[in-house]
Amino acid sequence: MPVYDDSPTGQAPEPAPTVDAKIVIAGGFGVGKTTLVKSVSEITPLTTEETLTSAGTEVDDLAGIEAKTATTVAMDFGRITLTTPRRQMVLYLYGTPGQERFLFTWDDLSYGAIGAVVLVDTRRLADAFVPVEFFEHRMPFVVAVNEFEGALYRYHPEEVRTALEIPPDVPVRACDARDRHSAAGVLEHLLMHALAVAEGRTHRRSLTATTALGART
Repeated sequence: MPVYDDSPTGQAPEPAPTVDAKIVIAGGFGVGKTTLVKSVSEITPLTTEETLTSAGTEVDDLAGIEAKTATTVAMDFGRITLTTPRRQMVLYLYGTPGQERFLFTWDDLSYGAIGAVVLVDTRRLADAFVPVEFFEHRMPFVVAVNEFEGALYRYHPEEVRTALEIPPDVPVRACDARDRHSAAGVLEHLLMHALAVAEGRTHRRSLTATTALGART
């Protein structure tokens, strides 16, 4: 069970309440979304993979992922529990299908989520523009650069940030979707980012209310 520390400095930890949260795992076709959900899920994951056939060759670009034999057609689902000194988070993971023709399902799959992981394959970097733009104004998200074997070059996360024009406040990190520890680290990073964004919004609302109250007095 992964653990990270978000307790205030100098304060004794209190009993950790359990909080449920929904996370979206998104990205382009063949980027490793199903693999990530499978690698971290503490339950048998639900997958909706179908075998790729010659009928889809005209719509599914396999350049760079020629070994891929199946694809998600609806969603993936898994669950992982992360424990902190302040809370126990049960994360429900929803993996999206990657082809753009299934983009219409992303709004429904994202409903109620506190954040998203956008997986990126540097062999097919252009595929990342759509998911980055999709989540940019919807919810907190992190970009995870999935380091595939056979890639000609390992790009530094900041190179990926520059190439995709990702805002400086969006975390970008490398990962291996096949590795449970690496994939769980991405989810922990997203969780901390989403909590920080939520706390920042609460603080800004408090300042706005205080300013408005002062203007009336």
